[in-house]
Amino acid sequence: MEIIKKGKLLHSITYLDVKIVDREGNIIFQRSQIQTPLLLQPFANDDPTMNEKLMMAENDQYFYYINSIGLEYLAAGIWSNNQYKGFVVLGPFLSSIPSNEMISDLISKNKFPVSERKQLQDYYQSLSIIGSNKSTYLGDLLVNMCHHSYIDGKLVSTEVRKSAEKVEKVLYEEDKNLIEERYKAEKKLMRAIEKGDMEEIGRLSKEVKGILDFFDRIPESPFRSAKNLLFVLNTLCRISAEKGGLQPIIIHHVSEKFAILIERAPNLPYLKILASDMINEYCGLVQKHSTRDFSIIVRKAVDYIHSNLEKTLTLKEIAASIHVHPSHLSRKFKQDTGKSIIDYVNQKRVEEAMLHLQTGTAAVTDIALIVGYNDLNYFTRVFKKFTGQTPSQYKKKAEGRFSCF
Repeated sequence: MEIIKKGKLLHSITYLDVKIVDREGNIIFQRSQIQTPLLLQPFANDDPTMNEKLMMAENDQYFYYINSIGLEYLAAGIWSNNQYKGFVVLGPFLSSIPSNEMISDLISKNKFPVSERKQLQDYYQSLSIIGSNKSTYLGDLLVNMCHHSYIDGKLVSTEVRKSAEKVEKVLYEEDKNLIEERYKAEKKLMRAIEKGDMEEIGRLSKEVKGILDFFDRIPESPFRSAKNLLFVLNTLCRISAEKGGLQPIIIHHVSEKFAILIERAPNLPYLKILASDMINEYCGLVQKHSTRDFSIIVRKAVDYIHSNLEKTLTLKEIAASIHVHPSHLSRKFKQDTGKSIIDYVNQKRVEEAMLHLQTGTAAVTDIALIVGYNDLNYFTRVFKKFTGQTPSQYKKKAEGRFSCF
């Protein structure tokens, strides 16, 4: 019961997943906030490695561990009378914002399907970002908690004066009204983004300003609070854009861009400008790229293509997967998108290949296989058709841009 109380306390304070394992490898407590994707689960069980390391460590040492898929953990041994009893582990977390390069390398090194890029990106972006200073403090916390008995704290309260109670009641009513107005404005904003209605976004400008002013009233670290609220706003915009029919690959790019810009923001005025830019960009992209007006069978075909880019994709196979006749699908697809299915597939594969060429370390031959081309010459012809350059030329120019940056 004592160690379980410690596990619950760690989870509630750190907001990280907590696991406590005995020296035989049995899990005696586990509390998780984020479900690890099935794709990553075979790589994420590092209990034996941690157990072995901590069993041989000193009782005042903790273990900082990064596994083969870039997930980071902190662990410390549980000791009683100088006897090793097991360990407690915090994580996974990340020490930096996950980039396109990281996801591309993850896909290429582990031969993951490219259709899982969005799921991987969403998972890694959902993890807590913990800097080196904080990880040191957490390590110290683990060591101290694992060495001392758990003591239930006892609250000692003093009588609150009635005048203070009245002030608190007034502040509560003000905050309640402010929060209600904020959420009403958020709902209007999300509907406008979902519809791609730029005019409505303009009309909502005053209410949007109210949302952005909300974080000025949070007294503890307003700059950090502002960033946190903008991360939430980024997620809400992303969800609305997805409902509005924006393609996942576009959502992926824009959401990652704003996540990085938010974290690197220098001050509060910059964040307010960034929030307005973010809302306008999501709405404009829905207006320009939404598949909302496509027929049901075309949307199904597009979803199937995006989920199976690394596989062989022919008109016949796609039609069979969504239970329509190939001729009917071909006609409707051309009518709705202005492209043939093969051209659409090639375009999406080239877009995915460009991501790998820009930020990944894989060779062109490997990238061709990753995005679904078994023939390098055919991949080169298709890539040049869409970009005007060969993959090698594109990679060289991209490397030059990144090295200059």
